[in-house]
Amino acid sequence: MEVDILEFVVPVENSKTLFVWDIQPSLTEAEIYDRLFGVFSSFGPLYLLKVKLSSKQTPHFMSNSSRPLSHARCLELANHCLGFNGWTSDIVTLKELTDEDGGDEEGEEGGVKRRRLRFGCLLQLSFPRHRQTTKGAAVVEDSFTCTGPDVLLQKRCKLQKLVREKALVQAFATVLLILLGNGKVMVEVKQTSDQFLPEQIEGVLQVNEFDLDEAEVEDEEWDLTVS
Repeated sequence: MEVDILEFVVPVENSKTLFVWDIQPSLTEAEIYDRLFGVFSSFGPLYLLKVKLSSKQTPHFMSNSSRPLSHARCLELANHCLGFNGWTSDIVTLKELTDEDGGDEEGEEGGVKRRRLRFGCLLQLSFPRHRQTTKGAAVVEDSFTCTGPDVLLQKRCKLQKLVREKALVQAFATVLLILLGNGKVMVEVKQTSDQFLPEQIEGVLQVNEFDLDEAEVEDEEWDLTVS
């Protein structure tokens, strides 16, 4: 039986490159893109369609390191393969994190206070029909000039949404979709050294910190204890 395995990472294999012959030179680049996208998307979700003259040069999006899919791409792939009722996500905890001294003010700039907000989220991803669950955690922070309570509220809402999305992406990164030749789909969870166990939910988790500018930062330990 033919089996295809999908991960929630950006595809990098050269086998995903396809040469198409006899494209009419009278078509614009936008027309070529729309027509090819319409043809190939009928077979499944596409991560990226790039139209260019054949070349031996490796496209910029192909590299040796795998990157997780974006939040939108994770939802698209999961819904396509499992259906909208094939998976659920539940927030275990979402809380604002502060330094040990309890302060989140960074000082003043031009007479206006600068604030720093940091949120952590622990989320559980479930596949009821396959009896599989996994978890993801994330921390995001941002420093900004606080000109009023409305700015602070908007920033809090934005960070809470962002940390939920990043936690879901982290959870999907541990999932394998096994597509069988008979049309059935199986779900497996990759066992990693930092895989969360049920009894660990009440403790302290080590998670990666994410800034809004996607800059690389070092791992830090934050208390995501459920309250």
